[in-house]
Amino acid sequence: MASHETNPSPATSFKKKKRYSKKRKAIEVTVDASFHGAAAPVVGYFPTGYDPLAAAEPPRARLFCHEKHHNRVELVVGAPGGGPDFVGRSYAGEAAAPQLCGYALGVLDKATGTLKIVPISSNKILRLEPHFEVQQPAHSQQSAAEAGSSVADTELNRQDLTQAYGTKKDKDKDNKWKSLKEQRNDPSAYLDLDLGESKTTADATDSQASVEVRNIPPYDPAADTSEKAYLFDEIIPKNIRPHLLDIVGHFESGEFGLKGYGSFVSNRVNKLQELQGEDQERLAWILSYITHLLSLLARNSSMSKQKRKEKDQTIRGPMIPQAVHRKLLLVFTEPGSSSLSTEKHELLVNYILVLTLFADDFRSEPTDICADLKMNRQMLKPYYDQLGCKSVSTGAFKPFFMTLPAPLKFPQQVTRRRRRK
Repeated sequence: MASHETNPSPATSFKKKKRYSKKRKAIEVTVDASFHGAAAPVVGYFPTGYDPLAAAEPPRARLFCHEKHHNRVELVVGAPGGGPDFVGRSYAGEAAAPQLCGYALGVLDKATGTLKIVPISSNKILRLEPHFEVQQPAHSQQSAAEAGSSVADTELNRQDLTQAYGTKKDKDKDNKWKSLKEQRNDPSAYLDLDLGESKTTADATDSQASVEVRNIPPYDPAADTSEKAYLFDEIIPKNIRPHLLDIVGHFESGEFGLKGYGSFVSNRVNKLQELQGEDQERLAWILSYITHLLSLLARNSSMSKQKRKEKDQTIRGPMIPQAVHRKLLLVFTEPGSSSLSTEKHELLVNYILVLTLFADDFRSEPTDICADLKMNRQMLKPYYDQLGCKSVSTGAFKPFFMTLPAPLKFPQQVTRRRRRK
């Protein structure tokens, strides 16, 4: 048999793949040691909208080091043309936070094709905040008016700087205090107050002039009844009374239990169903105002900011209307501060106790308000004495009530003489 040789078919044959060689460019990397005596750079950035390159002249940058603590530095960048200075500190703000990674500054030179990478000195990336210095007057014959005007000009410059480069939170804060100052200086804001007719005799006026100013609500020392002893129209002005009627709607709709009212108001809200007309509105004003005063006292208690923030989240209660909140800030806070001082805290407690007397027809049992104020009866006794109240008991082992005799009699301060040695 003849043998046949079979050649491979074209389908089974394969073509050799062409290999292309990729040319790689060689990169030379050199590491140069730092020069002796040279300092690593410090990076500063502007969080505001200020552009240092927009001015015709470059800004002047200065770096200051603490004499004793060499790790504390300050970077001061002065804006050209007499603008504000931007200051960045390595020991405060963002720079004082713990650094979890390292940073370096890279500079690329396209002409020579070199990239320089320089580590930043101790991770000093400083946030440049605008800063104004109060210019002190020279030691010469300058009046106090000139010194006051310079401070006022500095305050205006600071407000202008905040409006231009400040955050939204700082802008809202400045606008808030600006509106409060305008209302303090505007006499028309007090036109709605009905001061009533105070019937005081000449003897009472002379005696009142010699007595020290008391930290209590407005009162009439010559009043012959308990209801006229403290001026209700000044304690709750007429311009905020329309905003104090929400408690009636909450009670009638059945939402009262969900609004978080205090013990004193909750135990007396049923009286609204028994009263009608002006008497019902008067009691609603009193109970609502007591609730808002207790809310202000709870939010401004003496504690740290973190605990205050946690407590604000747990505080339950109806929202304070804007007009009422503005009135509370005008009466119970100092200008330029949002917290209560010791005197304002005492005045706020006195306002609450006087309103409880109005709500209970000047025969009040203090158990409920003690629970709301988180104070026992012994702690409230000096407040009641300062208001001219007296305690009355119906018998042994029975609760006592606080009353308000008229005319008011305040406790006298007893001055003790020192014994001679």
